[in-house]
Amino acid sequence: MHPVDRRSFLRLSGSAAVGSTAVVAGLAGGSALVGAAAHADEPGPQDPAPPAREFRAMWLSSVVNIDWPSAPGLSAEEQRAEYLGWLDLAQEIGLNAVIAQVRPTADAFWPSRFEPWSMYLTGTQGQDPGYDPLAFQIEQAHARGLEYHAWFNPYRVAMSEEPELAPDHPARQHPEWVWPYGGKLYYDPGLPDVRAFVQDAMMDAVTHYDVDGVHFDDYFYPYAVAGEDYPDEETYAAHSDGSTPIQDWRRGNIDALVREMHARIRAEKPWVRFGISPFGIWRNASSDPAGSDTSGSESYEIICADSRRWVQEGWVDYITPQIYWQFGNPAADYESLVHWWSGTVEGTGVGLFIGEGAYKAIDGTFEEMTELGDHLDLTRTLPAVAGNVYFSAKSLREDATGSVDDLVARHYGHPAVVPALESVPGEAPEQPTVVSARSAADGVQVRWRARGATSVALWHLPDEEIGQAQLADGRRLVAVVRAERAAGEIVHEGADGSGFYAVTAYDRTWQQSEPSGAVAVRR
Repeated sequence: MHPVDRRSFLRLSGSAAVGSTAVVAGLAGGSALVGAAAHADEPGPQDPAPPAREFRAMWLSSVVNIDWPSAPGLSAEEQRAEYLGWLDLAQEIGLNAVIAQVRPTADAFWPSRFEPWSMYLTGTQGQDPGYDPLAFQIEQAHARGLEYHAWFNPYRVAMSEEPELAPDHPARQHPEWVWPYGGKLYYDPGLPDVRAFVQDAMMDAVTHYDVDGVHFDDYFYPYAVAGEDYPDEETYAAHSDGSTPIQDWRRGNIDALVREMHARIRAEKPWVRFGISPFGIWRNASSDPAGSDTSGSESYEIICADSRRWVQEGWVDYITPQIYWQFGNPAADYESLVHWWSGTVEGTGVGLFIGEGAYKAIDGTFEEMTELGDHLDLTRTLPAVAGNVYFSAKSLREDATGSVDDLVARHYGHPAVVPALESVPGEAPEQPTVVSARSAADGVQVRWRARGATSVALWHLPDEEIGQAQLADGRRLVAVVRAERAAGEIVHEGADGSGFYAVTAYDRTWQQSEPSGAVAVRR
């Protein structure tokens, strides 16, 4: 499967901690086991500490069955098994979140009140798959300590201009809402009724499901096709006074979608984080002095996405620009773009996670096998960058070049806590308690109590000191688990009983409590 079989690093046995060297068995509120390998490489005096806070996610793409499900028409049992396999992979390589596509083409992966079941589930749009995929996905991700961000595509209706839509599809009921472009079918972003409807359709999932985040990718207006303009002149005439150029009017339509969606999420569930992964170049400096030192296509022009403004206005909680290029790319240098985005979010309170083109690492586009890992060498030096997201899940599994193994070995050998975001309101839980730390046949059993916590982190320390330096060092972090109940236990499997143990507790927004006292192991 891989040049290095990642399963050799750990023993999978149920719900796993967020980290490639820790294993958790059982729910966090009950009994759990974690591997001791995370402490095999004690930090030396000059070693940089891996961060204890970092967003690590993969995009699980469903459109045309890219990642999951692998084909339409699989049984519910087969679909569930495939999804669990992707969660296995996420745990094996040290991720702590999954961004799963649940509305790829104006359809749904849940029993939506607004749109039909997705054809990518059963092969027939509108056909019930026999279970609730969104509920299952969230439940299983949370059971393993993984965040779950629901990924929606606002305006794409179909991957062809004349699709076989379900009889009750809104595009059939409102043919005036759609137009074909570039071989696909889209809702018209310039229609206020469309904008309200797509928000309602997406908010249906936010309201009824326990999502941690809402995510848009880079599909707003369709990617421009040479020689073909959008067929929206009539919409522009009907919904504009003509004083605004049509290009600016289109960007204003997308701005309104982003602004309104953010406000609706915050009003409904303040803890749910809203993020967008735009095309990596906003504007080139040759077009706008505020742009990046690049010469590639600009999202501002080709998809009417003013992503810099979304950040400046605080209409997103995090931004994940798709910087799918390598160091030294003449049109879009990775390093230059990462620095530009880092400067763009500075002082805004908006989180920055870099979108990584993992598929280019495995298809040979990146000449250097170490390219992905080298990207993290850079991003970890920039305080504004709080993590990385990989496209797509399949690329992380089909690692023919060894690039992903190199990335994991160099950077994901320890778990990480999801970063808190300044823009998302939250309140840290009360200080938790380590009830006991005892030697056991299979390691060290740590029992904890954490009232009001959503998640709990276990720390293994060389002495009783618990300062900010210790809580920032990923090498001290044993595991991050979901706190289903106010008390639970974790067995640090293979630990020799040395040192001290402490826990920290987190709310839904990853606000961190004061640490518990550090407890020595009783033998």
